[in-house]
Amino acid sequence: MRTLITGGLIARADGVFNADLLIEDERILELGERLHERAQPDGTQIVDVSGCVVVPGGIDAHTHVNLTVGGAHVSDGFEAGTLAAAWGGTTTIVEHPGFGPQGCGLPDQPAAYLEEAEGQCRVDYALHGVFRHVDETVLEQVPGLVAQGVPTLKAYTTYDGRLNDEGLLRAFAALKDAGGLLAVHCENHAITRFLGERLRREAPRDPRSHPQSRPAPCEAEAVDRILKLAETADAPVYVVHLSTAEGLARIREAQRAGRPVIAETCPQYLLLDESAYAESDGLKYVMAPPLRTAADRAALWEGLADGSISVAATDHCSFSLAQKRAAETVFDCPGGIPGVETRLPLLYSEGVLRGRLTLPRFVEVTATAPARIMGLTSKGRLEPGADADVTVIDPGDERLVRAGNLHQQTDFTPYEGMVVRGWPRHVWLRGEPIIFARRACGYTGQGRFVPRSL
Repeated sequence: MRTLITGGLIARADGVFNADLLIEDERILELGERLHERAQPDGTQIVDVSGCVVVPGGIDAHTHVNLTVGGAHVSDGFEAGTLAAAWGGTTTIVEHPGFGPQGCGLPDQPAAYLEEAEGQCRVDYALHGVFRHVDETVLEQVPGLVAQGVPTLKAYTTYDGRLNDEGLLRAFAALKDAGGLLAVHCENHAITRFLGERLRREAPRDPRSHPQSRPAPCEAEAVDRILKLAETADAPVYVVHLSTAEGLARIREAQRAGRPVIAETCPQYLLLDESAYAESDGLKYVMAPPLRTAADRAALWEGLADGSISVAATDHCSFSLAQKRAAETVFDCPGGIPGVETRLPLLYSEGVLRGRLTLPRFVEVTATAPARIMGLTSKGRLEPGADADVTVIDPGDERLVRAGNLHQQTDFTPYEGMVVRGWPRHVWLRGEPIIFARRACGYTGQGRFVPRSL
């Protein structure tokens, strides 16, 4: 298959320019001016995207499209979740598995997810690993998992599967030796438990109790401790879903000191704030970490713009509002929100069009940096030889966000009622259209597992 994309503004992390993009089979063949004026072989599809912006297919480095927690499964699963990703211009997800059963081996959850994802995905996918505990057997399994293409593993400082400081140090050291990277969910468990137990007695069903049990210092303390542990182990660290100005300040201090610290944030922390919990359906915003203040939002936008924060992912976790309402208390409510479909449009509309992000920076945080950091070596770039993962954004496509107008398989969106401008018109995955002229044309099983190497 040969496709010539012409007339659009090419946007890369290193700049923007008017050029044509030539795709042959699964790869980008050429990028240049006036390629459409050359004679093309019979069968070449010429797609005029005048007035649009051509960017690398999005890479969402943090999803939970197939998560099960406490017997509750998210609304989507691999097929529906990756279809929503395609509609939103994302062509690769990196999925975080849940903890798995007590005592399971380190490779068990990635292996189970690989089996469930086989033949189900609409876009390409990679996997993270997850630490539930650390012992000698688990540490011995780290090099093998990294060699199998799963070089990033996640650890938690809260929940039942949290690691203590000794376990975290051993995980940092093992991954450093194996050429991997530890990603960490940073919240102080003692704070969340202490405040949560009190609020469970005083206001168990008030959505506002959830953020009150996980205040900003809860994240900042854990970020600070993780950075010191990583420095002790002389290892890099990836901080997931950063939500506070306090946490960002700690990260900037470490980065100025030359430490290899990578931070990620999500659209919900850039666009929503704690006032949402006072809404009639405030339960829809229950997530960890919770929404913060307007000042935190502003700080995170600055960090994303200046490079302190490297990645904009989603932490997509689509438990339904019905599941949240069925919980006995807000503390038993399954946490998480859907977002894989709205990430690129929101960041383009609220970031680029409002002057918070340059167009090259938008490309960097949504595609190029996630590909580089996560070891997706053939993705995230519009250049010859790279995978032909391409998204065409129509800046004139303005829509009112409604849950019923999206393809995420859940009963709500946290961005309900927002006016968003800049939605995908076309999306190609390895040279094949999966969304064309705002219509789905891909198929279940089109996505492939992508092994990674950092």
